[in-house]
Amino acid sequence: MKLLVATANLSDIRWAAQRRLIDGVFTTHTLIRAEGPDDDRGFISDICRASPGPVFVTAHAVTAADAYRRARELAKISDQIVVQVPLLEDVVEAIGKLASDGVRVAATLVFSAAQALLAAHAGASAVVVPADDLDAAGHDAAAVLRELRGVFDASGSEADIIALRPTNAAQFAACAATGIDAVSVSADVLRSLLAHPLTDRGADSFSRELSTHPPSWSLV
Repeated sequence: MKLLVATANLSDIRWAAQRRLIDGVFTTHTLIRAEGPDDDRGFISDICRASPGPVFVTAHAVTAADAYRRARELAKISDQIVVQVPLLEDVVEAIGKLASDGVRVAATLVFSAAQALLAAHAGASAVVVPADDLDAAGHDAAAVLRELRGVFDASGSEADIIALRPTNAAQFAACAATGIDAVSVSADVLRSLLAHPLTDRGADSFSRELSTHPPSWSLV
């Protein structure tokens, strides 16, 4: 399973990439605007250079014509770009046109197996399932992801399934256990996944042992 960091903050991306914790970046128009760049295109290029793999960027459009035009422009920035397009009736036509042009498309706002199958059939190379929104609405995100995995396997679909924004270690593990292709987490959640009270306790014990009984050997 691949791991994506959901951010546009270059420091967070470099931190995660240098530690080999991520396979790519998942970002949106809102996240990019929050960083306040003067030049969005140049800033996205910087994100691509910092990322070890694909960079998912939203086309930020609600019509097929706008989605197609903006997606084509985004795809010109880097071969790493995967354009995010919302799975809306007025937009879905653009998915097939972009796929025919060789532009990789991730269909967003996917909440059911039926939507996921339609997105894949239209030409999406990935479907993005907002796990946090499903859980907040009272649904079991892990159950939805398991259903999607089973349906895609049964139908022979090659589109990736990406779970978006699990908010803690338990939700992250539940999503990962479904056998999906990737999980996208915020930088804060990514950092929290490294932590555990027992790890902290063990580190404190290790530090006390080192201060009391330092090693007598040297690697020099």
